[in-house]
Parts: sequence; structure tokens; C-alpha cells
Amino acid sequence: MSQGTGNGHGNASRLTERFVGAVTRRRGQEQLPAATADQKLLDHAYGKDWKDEDPWRVLRIQGEFVEGFDSLARTGPAVTVFGSARTPAGTPEYLIGEQIGRGLAAAGWTVITGGGPGAMEAVNKGAFDAGGRSIGLGIELPFEQGLNSYIDQGINFRYFFVRKTMFVKYSQGFVVLPGGFGTLDELFEALTLVQTHKVTSFPVVLVGRTFWGGLVDWIRDTMVPNGKIAPGDVDLLRLVDDPDEVVAIMGKPGEWS
Repeated sequence: MSQGTGNGHGNASRLTERFVGAVTRRRGQEQLPAATADQKLLDHAYGKDWKDEDPWRVLRIQGEFVEGFDSLARTGPAVTVFGSARTPAGTPEYLIGEQIGRGLAAAGWTVITGGGPGAMEAVNKGAFDAGGRSIGLGIELPFEQGLNSYIDQGINFRYFFVRKTMFVKYSQGFVVLPGGFGTLDELFEALTLVQTHKVTSFPVVLVGRTFWGGLVDWIRDTMVPNGKIAPGDVDLLRLVDDPDEVVAIMGKPGEWS
């Protein structure tokens, strides 16, 4: 991803930057990996380098879990907010994200996002401006790189499954703003864990009736009649428009314990 670094150097706009786990690589394409760690892990035909062999990967994955657990162990009560990296700043969706971040922080929650731009940035900004704790959990991707500027604590991960474990382990609730495939993945991961009682029954709140309403209708009108989920499973989702309602559903830390 090409982006300026804001450091005032004349070649800043030509720098290429990518996060590789905890490492940031810039400048020439020769310094940037041709594939992400997740891609290498899932591609059986990739390379012969000893660092790409599965036994070595086990140690790298273990190290990433340890780093995440160690860094987040003192997070305290937190709510994770998911949403699109493609939400433009200043739009109604972005402003709603700011309001949610600000409201959650005012209620005493630490706010966790994926740490990127768009809706994630909006939520982190709201929490940061309100004086709350704002955390971003980034991921190694070939695009949409970089932690936003409103994070008190940021961690970059190589592997999606490690990152998703951190979202779930350190959260007492989930808020989902409009988003794409990644947001849907995170939403249904959270729903599955709540439905199967792998985690305590935390609230899962969808923000935006116009955006999410069709999905909720399909879940209720197609999945339930076909016997794919129980009728009560629909109630695992709360659909709202008002940021204040999100904060009211989440309540204050300790009310869900």
C-alpha cells in the first residue's frame, strides 16, 4: 500500500509500507513479502524455506499467542467493535462510530477494534477523545495497512485466528458496524461462540437497520423455518440505529458478569 508517512521528507508519498507481524517494512518492493503469513500457512505448495515449514510455524504461532496474552492481560472490561476499513471519514457511518466509541468509553469500557482506518478509526477516535482506553489489533494484509492514530495500545498480528482469539478473550460484548466480508466473518464467529456457549452470553449488537435488516430477516425467515437454527437464536442479535442504544445495551462494566 502506498501512503505518505507525514514526516516531511520529499519521497514520503512514494514509500511503500507493510506490517509483517510486529515489524514494519517500507521502501522498495524487494523488502515486502510476496505473501502474508496466513497465505503461506494455507498454501501447501508455498516455498521450501525452513521458516515456512509447519514445525517452525508452530513456534511462531505460539509466540504470537504469548505476545497477545501478555500485552492484553491487564485490559480490563472491554467491548470489541467491528466495522469496515472502507468507511470514509466524516460520513454518517463514521460519525456514528465516533459516538459509539465515546459513549462506551464514558461508560467505563475499554474499546477494542481491528485498529485500521474507516469505522475502526472512528470508534478508536471517539474513545480516545473521551479519555478512555483505545486498543487496536492489526493484521498483516496486502492492503488496508496501518494502525490508526487514535490507539493507546496497538498489536499487529500475522494470523487471523490468533487475532480473533484476542478479540473474543478480552471482550464482554460485540458491536458490529456496517462492513464487508471481514466484518461478516467476525460477526458470525462471535455469534457461533455465543450460540454454542463457548463464551458467556454477551450482547451482539448490529448498528444500522437499513444495512443489516435484510440479513436479520433472512436469518429469521429462512434459517429458522428450515430448522438450521433454533427460533431463540435470532434473539442473540440486537438491531439498533441509535448509538446511545448501543451504550445502553452494553451497560456498565460488571453488569454482565
